[in-house]
Amino acid sequence: MIDGVKVKKLRVIPDERGRLMEILRNDDEIFEQFGQVYITTTYPGIVKAWHYHKLQSDNFACVHGMIRVALFDARKDSPTYGEINEFYIGEHNPMLIHIPPGIYHGWKGIGTKEAIIVNIPTLPYNYEKPDEYRIDPYENNIPYDWKTKEG
Repeated sequence: MIDGVKVKKLRVIPDERGRLMEILRNDDEIFEQFGQVYITTTYPGIVKAWHYHKLQSDNFACVHGMIRVALFDARKDSPTYGEINEFYIGEHNPMLIHIPPGIYHGWKGIGTKEAIIVNIPTLPYNYEKPDEYRIDPYENNIPYDWKTKEG
């Protein structure tokens, strides 16, 4: 696991009315601080990558559909510099991923339906000076292939 990345398996609690799933609590070991909560969606086969933050940590979970998440440790002073982590998360594998600053991250929508992702970053979005540093999903120095793994 990349240094500083944490995962939390999410527990779904069903009853005759439906289901409940807690994503992040302020008494979780994974919790740092609250910035905001937002959702983003990804269509099947679409890649949303790569970016990192210098200040904020992300805490996201896919609550509808499925995504393949990839992380790359670009922090030169990290004991896991250059490592890649990959996760399949969503309604078939409910999980929260905590991503600290300096980790490139992104995902690909997999399956047949739009994925809905809830993110709880530690800082609110700064419209004047976004803490977001992007590179092309395919043309870069990250040794990762977004092609669908078949066979």
